[in-house]
Formats: sequence, C-alpha cells, structure tokens
Amino acid sequence: MKGVVIAGTSSGCGKTTVTLALMAALSRQGLSVAPFKVGPDFIDPGHHGRITGKTSRNLDGWMLPREYNLACFGKHCANADMAIVEGVMGLFDGYDGKTEAGSTAQMAKWTGLPVILVVNAKSMAGSAAALVQGFERFDKKLSFAGVIFNNIGSERHLEYLREALENNVNMPCLGGIIRDEDITIPERHLGLVTDNDHPLSDKNREKLADLIEKSIDIQHLLNILPDIPADSGFDKKLPNILKKYINIGVARDNAFCFYYQDNLDMLQANGANLVFFSPINDKGLPDNLDGLYFGGGYPELFAEELSKNIELAAQVRQKSINGMPIYGECGGFMYLCSKLYDHHDNAYCMSGCLPFTTRMFTKLKALGYREISLSQDTIIGRAGEKIKGHEFHYSETDDPLMEINIDNIYKAADRSGQEKKLKGYRINNTLGSYCHLHFGSCPDTAKTFTDVCRAYNKCKRTKK
Repeated sequence: MKGVVIAGTSSGCGKTTVTLALMAALSRQGLSVAPFKVGPDFIDPGHHGRITGKTSRNLDGWMLPREYNLACFGKHCANADMAIVEGVMGLFDGYDGKTEAGSTAQMAKWTGLPVILVVNAKSMAGSAAALVQGFERFDKKLSFAGVIFNNIGSERHLEYLREALENNVNMPCLGGIIRDEDITIPERHLGLVTDNDHPLSDKNREKLADLIEKSIDIQHLLNILPDIPADSGFDKKLPNILKKYINIGVARDNAFCFYYQDNLDMLQANGANLVFFSPINDKGLPDNLDGLYFGGGYPELFAEELSKNIELAAQVRQKSINGMPIYGECGGFMYLCSKLYDHHDNAYCMSGCLPFTTRMFTKLKALGYREISLSQDTIIGRAGEKIKGHEFHYSETDDPLMEINIDNIYKAADRSGQEKKLKGYRINNTLGSYCHLHFGSCPDTAKTFTDVCRAYNKCKRTKK
C-alpha cells in the first residue's frame, strides 16, 4: 500500500481541492483509496466518501490517543491500494504555538506518511521558494513527497515557481493547478456545504480527476511514494460484536448529518442495531426503539420542515418523558429544545424535551476542543469520567421557558485546561449539549449508552 498526507501552508490554500481531485483520479484508475481527515471536521469526510465510496475517518492528536489513531488508520487501510489523509489548517498548526500536538505534522509522523505540501501561489514567484524552504527545514523528522502549487495563473507562472525552487529546496515540484472557478464547493457558516446538500456529481468528479491529471504526473507520484509494509504494526483487529442487540434510532438527514463514524461503529460493537430515520421527512419514529441519538448539523436551515413534523416531534418528547435514553449534541441538542429562532428572529417549535430556546447569531459563539468531566452518572458515562470533543456553533440558549429541575452534569475545560461555560443538560434520561464528543476518547462511553438502552429495553419488556 501507498500513503500520503495532503497538507497546506494555511487554511484556504486548496488542500481540500487537491485531496478530492487526487482521490477522484486514483479511484477512476481503479485503485482502492482509504480516506482520512485530521481534526474534528465532519464536512470534508462526507465529500471524501462520495468520491472514494469508503467512509472517511477522523484522526485527531488531541481528542484521541496515539494508539487509537494508529489502530483506526491501520484498520481502515486494510486491503486499500492508497491511503490519503487530508490535513487540518496549516501543516504545523496544532492547538497551541509551543508543541505539535493536534497538528497535521504530528499525524504524519505518527503514521509515517510523507507529506504533499499545497501552496497557494497566487501572485507569488521567488517568494514561494522561501516559503517552501521554511516548511521543509522546520521539522527534520518530516518526510516530504513534494509541493503542489495552487491558484497559478499559467504554465509560464509554474515555470517561474520551478525556477525559484531550484537549488533552494530539496522537495520536488509535483506540478501546479491553474485557477478554475468551476472547481469550487459553496460555503456556509460552518464551513463547506455538506455532501448531503451539495453532492459531487459524476461530472464534477470527472472534472476533479481531469484537473489533477493534467496538473501533476500521478504515476510519478505513486512511484516515488514508499510502500507501507503489511506488518507495519498498525492494529487492524475488528472489535468483537455483542450478540444481544438493542435498537438505537439515529437521526440522519440534511438537518442531522454530523456524526463521527467511529461513534456509530462503537455503538454497534457494543450490541446496538442502528436504525436511521429522518426528523424532516418521516412521519413517526421507527418501531421498537430502545434509545435515540441526535447528531449535529443544520437544524436552523430546516427549522420550518422540522417544526411542521409535529407527530414525530411529539413522539420524541413522549419518549423522553417515558425515560428512554436520548442523547443530542449541537444541532441535535437544538432539536431537543423547545424552540429555535433563526437569523431573522423567526421562531420554530422543536421537540420540547428540554425547556430552552436556541437562537441563531451571525457571529461565532464558541469554537474549540473541550474535555468534559461528568459530575454525575449519566447515559454516556459514570461520574468522574472524562470525554473529549469539540464545540463549534453560532447559536446560544436562552433562559429556560419554565421552572423545572434541570441537571447540568458537565464540567468543561478547553485544551489548555481553562474552564469553559459549556453545559450538559439532563432531564429524565435525556441529555443534550453543544459539544460533539468522540467516543474513542473514552471507550466506555458507547458501552454505557448501550447498557442504559439495554436496561430500558428490559424495563419496557417487564412492563408488558
């Protein structure tokens, strides 16, 4: 197997375009591509999956320990011809300025993969050599496959850049991508639009493949990449699947599409049969559920449709009252609340499990890694356990709509250990928060949730 990390000098340099284009070209050639994304991103992995036909996995040096990252990488590279890891931000950007923790560079060294550096070369010539030289020399333990210049104006511009690199840097110039306004993906407030809303058509995938094939010599790239031996030491063992299934309903549609695939896999590994449903389109919940999981997404963009689906929302609320384990994060948390106010101050009724309103703003309200300490036993863990995740949202909660006993069972800190105001609200067995938790940071999380669902199932059967 071959493998490479696609890294940028900064955010916005074009590494996602290069990543998707390379995936498209290799897949078109009949190669099996294993996709990965560094960092807590949900959107890029969706586009990876659309092109490669394989689920893209998140690798993260802060949320997840080294051993978990390597096990995840090894497991999902099995039988692939090529592993492509898309980086996050700039190559050396981590969660502080002192260490490499959480950076693309750290992940490249952990996996032992060489790096392709993507440089936005618009309006640059000789200065590009100084930039590339700095990246090349910054960490001698990194291996570079080469540099790709993005946003070049012409073939002549690329020739200037090649000349600038000569005798100044060691890494080769793999090629350059001429500016093409047709190769873009629209953006919205949480980043690029999702694969659900802007799926890459066959025509666009062909365009991406054509773009990279005329920009770089792909066969040459494959030839210079080192082989990854089968006995590389990565753990490829699959988890044992429990036989006693319980049914967990997972909300999945255009409004709720932010899930770490590992979270879903770990629920299944602990005996959960995942039943997907759409709070937008389905008129009711699936039958025989023992728990509910509402991931993040864009409920504010589909607030009218969600509010009109009165029957399903009423069923969710009744399940909450009955004590069914229900977990919601970020957009899912907003749906579990009573009302949602959009950017234009229009109010829409949600499920009403939690007595809050959420209100959208045009400015970012929270962003960053979080470590959650549980103050009480909950449906996702026992008191004292710590789970890591990420917070990113443009909305806030208003005061509760009524006087009611609400437990805040989260104590949150950022990556530096500074306390944050993020809360986890619990009523009955319903738990909601703005934080997207990665269950891989605390493997007991998935087990606890499935155990609670199993207990609910037993109680439900006993009452019958």
